[in-house]
Amino acid sequence: MPLDPQLQKFLGDLAAAGVPEFNTLPVDTARAGFKQLLASFPSTQSIAGTEDRVLAADRVSARIYTPNGTGPFPVLLFIHGGGWVIGDLDSYDGICRELCGAVGCIVVSVDYRLAPEHPFPAAVDDCGFALRWLIEHCEEIGGDPQRIAIGGDSAGGNLAAVTAIEARKTLPGRLCAQLLVYPVAGYVGTPSASMIANAEGYLLTQRDMVWFTRDYLGPAHDSQNPRFNLSRAEDLSGLPPALVITAEFDPLRDEGDAYADALKKAGVKVDHSRYDGAIHGFLYFFPAFDISGRVMKEAGEWLKQQFARAR
Repeated sequence: MPLDPQLQKFLGDLAAAGVPEFNTLPVDTARAGFKQLLASFPSTQSIAGTEDRVLAADRVSARIYTPNGTGPFPVLLFIHGGGWVIGDLDSYDGICRELCGAVGCIVVSVDYRLAPEHPFPAAVDDCGFALRWLIEHCEEIGGDPQRIAIGGDSAGGNLAAVTAIEARKTLPGRLCAQLLVYPVAGYVGTPSASMIANAEGYLLTQRDMVWFTRDYLGPAHDSQNPRFNLSRAEDLSGLPPALVITAEFDPLRDEGDAYADALKKAGVKVDHSRYDGAIHGFLYFFPAFDISGRVMKEAGEWLKQQFARAR
């Protein structure tokens, strides 16, 4: 299928403006540019409010979004993307606000430590800590401890999936769903067919992924570690239901598709949606582009269904 016309125009505008790839920039500049890009797509959802909390001093904080209405509310622990190197609470404010208002759930957005200052496994450890904190404080923030889901996009999808796998043993039965939007799932140094076909020109490039992965894994660069590489997880059985979203023109498409298939083979209930004509990161643009609005709507409706089943 051809590239979505709205996304094609957007990419053309970026190219005409000479917007550089992330991997060519200093880390601070890349972070600022990413924040500026996502700030251009704010949510218009009405919610009750937000609160920033420090969960562990000098380690991890979170922004808590509370919907209108009377609780207890279902809760989504959301883990932002950005290649483990860029992205923060402000960058993802629009997405988290939209999910909070549309689904009617509390969203706890995790501000985990970023690489290269804090390489692997700092982000994994922080997300696990955030989930344990949420379970302990769920009722305090107005949440229903029987209806907790986890989700994230790109690197955040990777962290959400890894956290769900680890929670299966340490916090059995506490997660009712996992939302995985174009997750990093199986990068092992050998490019997949989609990584080669979509290596450049579609927002996220193969060079970006090399840069992100190098900074995240650090000097050891253990790409086979299952806390990073989902394709190396020994057992995926017993995980909560998953919605896995992939995009046709995404370098990460094949590994996301493969992870959805692996979950299914392990007996996990999986809904897998591949968006033809879409690029990596297209969820960001939900207020502006039709295909982005559709994926946001699907994610929200799916979460509503999972929360309803968990009552």
